[in-house]
Amino acid sequence: MSEATLDRGKPGGGLLGLLVFGVLTAAASVVGALSASGTSSEYRSLDRPAWAPPSWLFGPVWTVLYIAIAVAGWLVWRRYGVTAALVPWVVQLALNVAWTPIFFGAGEYGWAAVDIVALWFAVGATVVVFLRAHRLAGLLLIPYWLWVAYASALNLSIWWNNR
Repeated sequence: MSEATLDRGKPGGGLLGLLVFGVLTAAASVVGALSASGTSSEYRSLDRPAWAPPSWLFGPVWTVLYIAIAVAGWLVWRRYGVTAALVPWVVQLALNVAWTPIFFGAGEYGWAAVDIVALWFAVGATVVVFLRAHRLAGLLLIPYWLWVAYASALNLSIWWNNR
């Protein structure tokens, strides 16, 4: 058994697991940051709806959301170990990672909309599974799900306005 498996379920244990979940979500964040680097002027130049947030807001919001994503995954792992309950967590993280290069890197707003709608469903599935597995883990993901719903509407609006 690995050290991470042995730590699972022990009071105060599992910090290595938290570090792993933190690194995974931080890696997702870094991919997004690198893909969006230097794009704030591009974002400002798009025909955006009046309810679009300023570009500076995305960093702080995503920082909080990524922390919640990491902690939620860790809580489920800590209770059950590597299990099918983590599959939707991995899927949502992969879709999350894919969105920024599609939207900013490739400028493919329509394909980014497809990705983010899939992400919304994946986060919803993760919330449902996590609520059953570990209530707090599921609750931690609800703000993320709401933000992805808002971001989906924003993405669809940008795609429509900039065709």
